[in-house]
Amino acid sequence: MDMIIDGHTHVFPEEICRHREDYFADEPAFRLLYDSPKSKLVGPEEMVGAMAEAGVEAAVVMGFPWRKERLWRRQHEVILEAMRRFPRTLIGFCAVHILEPGAAREVERCLAAGFKGVGELAWYETDLKEDLTAWLTPIAELCQHFRVPLLLHTNDPVGPRYPGKAALSLPALYEAIKAFPEVDWILAHWGGGLPFYGLMKKEGPEVLRRVYFDTAASPYLYRPQIYRLAAEMVGPEKIIFGSDYPLLPVSRYLKELDEANLPEEWREMILGGNLAKLMGL
Repeated sequence: MDMIIDGHTHVFPEEICRHREDYFADEPAFRLLYDSPKSKLVGPEEMVGAMAEAGVEAAVVMGFPWRKERLWRRQHEVILEAMRRFPRTLIGFCAVHILEPGAAREVERCLAAGFKGVGELAWYETDLKEDLTAWLTPIAELCQHFRVPLLLHTNDPVGPRYPGKAALSLPALYEAIKAFPEVDWILAHWGGGLPFYGLMKKEGPEVLRRVYFDTAASPYLYRPQIYRLAAEMVGPEKIIFGSDYPLLPVSRYLKELDEANLPEEWREMILGGNLAKLMGL
């Protein structure tokens, strides 16, 4: 039986799960992703129940990159309490909006309190382009100091539009990673195509040395062959299973992994081994 550690899930405070519409006016990115009632929201207890049903041993739980600092603090209060209640099951990451002035201060507070990483950081409505490194620097420095991973929302810069697809400059992302070679980066949604540059003869493989790519939303975005091809481009040890639950159930990914027909060793690494090693679990 597979050992599954989910590297990408989202939980919310109970009041947001019940009354999401109350938060739309001041948080346009939240409305963009969760306006539809079909976009499910869950709290920590429901997450733990879903994990047990799916056979997931542990999961990284994250909130949302709100613009309002009071919402960061509320979601982190909920996640920290959940980590205390389910210490072997939930691995808390803290999320902020990098354009807000209190972002680095909140990240430092959370990491000092015991959070195990930072993410999912996203800037859905703004294309930061060459300014990305400057905006990420205070938080990347904290991740380096506390020795925790930094998980970014990325997406393919081409192809169809969908809720949550942000303007992304791959050159700017590459330069930000290059500026912090001692940070363990996790790029959500297969890194927006960045794994391809793992095949470069010069520089690319070294810049991507501490970069991991998660599988979040893969059944929506790519054919099952992505697992084998990405593993060949960057190495199977660099791929982390992430479901983006409750966006998609774990079963959808297991079906596609079966279709990808990977070597058993690669499958074990992707489903849990790589994240366990990275997080020291």
